Amino acid sequence: MLGWLQALMPKEDRFFDLFERHAQISFDCARTLRAVLDGGDQVSRLCEEVIRYEQEADVVSAEVLLALRRSFITPFDRGDIHGLIGDMDDSVDQMRQTVRNISLFDVVAFDPDMKRIGDLIVETARISRATMPLLRSMNVNAAKINGAVEKIVELEEESDHLYMHGLKELYRAHKDSQPMAYIVGSELFAHLEKVVDYFENVAHRMSGILLEHL
Repeated sequence: MLGWLQALMPKEDRFFDLFERHAQISFDCARTLRAVLDGGDQVSRLCEEVIRYEQEADVVSAEVLLALRRSFITPFDRGDIHGLIGDMDDSVDQMRQTVRNISLFDVVAFDPDMKRIGDLIVETARISRATMPLLRSMNVNAAKINGAVEKIVELEEESDHLYMHGLKELYRAHKDSQPMAYIVGSELFAHLEKVVDYFENVAHRMSGILLEHL
């Protein structure tokens, strides 16, 4: 009986609005992080911009959690709502952590593989942003959602290869003369690769939500 009544009641569309707003912030943050990786005298300013985006994302995440506490009817399982916004926020948090390390070590020039991983971060963020509105009509958009998830998984695998290749090249370049450069570079590679990992988590979360509603 309760399930029948809930089916008749209007859903809380504001959750979708908040997910989409967060996805847009994530994309903007990813593009700014990619600009950081171009190096030069704008690195410091752009790092601060990434941190501002992360703060905006935190505000949206807090709104989702507040709405979750206050809402009787939700568009899908409460645990999935909490998990999805958490996964989304993790990706932006990791971008913030990346630029904090860049600032800490005063890095202003970046290896080619770091830039390539940056490109993958932008692409995974773009796909996530494009896919988020499809959750409003999951059954109709199931094929598109699954395709987006598969693409993000492919991009994450590509980032793994770039990460390993980058570490190898970094070691070859600095093993004899600048061990600290290797340590700092490997730390940055790890942070960048984790950003893609977190976007993959978002993709898997969307896939799980979809499976529960088919």
